[in-house]
Amino acid sequence: MAQFVYIMASRPAGAIYIGRTGNLTARVAAHRAGLSAHTAKYNIRTLVWFEVHEDFATSLKRERAIKRWPRAWKNALIAERNPHWQDISGHIPF
Repeated sequence: MAQFVYIMASRPAGAIYIGRTGNLTARVAAHRAGLSAHTAKYNIRTLVWFEVHEDFATSLKRERAIKRWPRAWKNALIAERNPHWQDISGHIPF
């Protein structure tokens, strides 16, 4: 089953949330509904980056690595594929 590592943001270069899930569409909906305390507190509603992994272990390792990166690296990761930090939830594979 596909696993996703993703980043959501409040605005360009604003507050971010890094997570991992097996159902990205449902997880994004949960964040937007305010079901996560961190994303609700900082108004994080925009999916700005994600990548697909084939298994849980690989996705977990990648998520933990990205969380340890300096903020400038995270911003660069997003800007590389999404320079305007626009919502990309329409690009989630089904």
